[in-house]
This record gives sequence, structure tokens and C-alpha cells, in this order.
Amino acid sequence: MTSPLESLLRIADTLSSLERYATETAGHLLLVEGAEAPGRIRYIDQPETVQDTIGDALRRAKREILTAQPDEPGPEAALDRLHAAVRDPLARGVALRTLFQHSARFCEPTKKYVQQVMAQGDVEVRTLPEFFDRLILIDGEVAFIPGGEHSHSAALIRDGAVIAFLRGVFEKAWVRAERFPFRPVRAADAAREVVPDVRRAIKALLVEGRSDKAIARRLGMSLRSVQGHIASLREQYGAQHRFQLGYRMAHGEIIGSGNGCTPTTTS
Repeated sequence: MTSPLESLLRIADTLSSLERYATETAGHLLLVEGAEAPGRIRYIDQPETVQDTIGDALRRAKREILTAQPDEPGPEAALDRLHAAVRDPLARGVALRTLFQHSARFCEPTKKYVQQVMAQGDVEVRTLPEFFDRLILIDGEVAFIPGGEHSHSAALIRDGAVIAFLRGVFEKAWVRAERFPFRPVRAADAAREVVPDVRRAIKALLVEGRSDKAIARRLGMSLRSVQGHIASLREQYGAQHRFQLGYRMAHGEIIGSGNGCTPTTTS
């Protein structure tokens, strides 16, 4: 027969277990609620969930959508999803401003996307030479940025201060960017427009000591195209090798500021 003391000890042990469970559960609920609450950052890790969440937020836009889209392998599928998500907002009069890299000017899927959205609403597109991270900013209230090292993750941001900072970064890049050629153009014509910017970016990265592969990745260009530019620069500066080229560029002037969608003209 169980003694009164043993019964009390069992009750005390049960109550202690219930207290631990309640504390852990409450902590978990607070963490979940905090992740969903305004003013917080919510991390999304599954590709399908990322696409659905971004698409839903874009379709709910009321005033303005800002996007920065660095080059990536297989851009057509991503651009098709983006076009599907912005089609209704554009029809409702939502403005869209998008930044691409210069290499997008030579990418048929990107040119097709630009022509489609330009025909549907208030849209502006510009390009920059250098690499930048992906950004989607909606109505100055919601932003999406990469959530980590993996391209399939994203961070949903609702914090006002962070969103204001991201918008400032976008606007500074926008002012420096070149207007995208909306009419169909030959690759050679497009290359003449952007090659000076691309060369300046390559020269700056060479002076920093970046490898050919690192430069290609940062500028969204093929390795072969980057090497063609570097060969032209070596000839221009009379350099026998990369180190000599970097030295001569660094001391001879002030350096200013692969997916098949890259310029092939190197002159």
C-alpha cells in the first residue's frame, strides 16, 4: 500500500513536470507570435513557401513595388512567376520600378519580361554594372531579402526602420542606374551603351585582387566574357600579366566606381 508521503511525492513530481511543459509551451508560442507580429523579421526556408508568400504579398500591393533582381541561372521561370504576380497590381495602377544588372540587357527572357510589364502599366526598369542582393519592397511596408546563404530562403521584414534603410539603398542605386532599352536592340548596340560601365567595374575589382571567377559572379557575366574584357585591358595598358595590369591601373588613374545572358562584345 502506498504511503501518504509517497503519494505526495508523486503529486509533486507530476506538478513539476506540468510546470516545465507549460513553460516550454508558452516560450514556443511567444516565439511564434513574435515571428508573425509587425516589427519583426520572419524567416521562410522552403522554396514553395517563399514563392507563395512573395507572390501573395505582390498581388496585395496597393501603391508601389520596388524590386532588385540580380542575374541567376534559369531566369525565365523566376521572371514568369514575377510577371504572374505583378500582372493584377499593374492593372490596378500600382507602379513598378525594377533594377537589373547590365548583363540583363543581353538576356532574352529578361527583355521579354520587360516588354510585357512595360505594356501593362506604370513601369520603369534600369540596370547597374555591379552585383547586388535581391530585394522586393512593397508599399513601403513589407520587404523581402535573402534569408541566408541558400537562394531558396527569404526574410520577410515589416520593421519600419529597416524598410526605410532598404528603400534608401534602392533609391541610391536607382539614381546611378542606366535606363533599360525598351525597344528591341542588337547585342552590339546594347554593348556599346554599357561596356564603359562594365569595364570600370572590372578594373575596380581587378585592383582589389579579385579572381576572374569572382568578377564574373559579381557582375552576372560569363567567365569567358570577363576574360575577354581583361585581355582588352591588358592590351590597352601594355600589361604582360594580371598583376602588372592591376598595378598599372591602380597607379595610372583613379578607379571609379552565367547564364548565357551576358555581353559578348569586348571592344
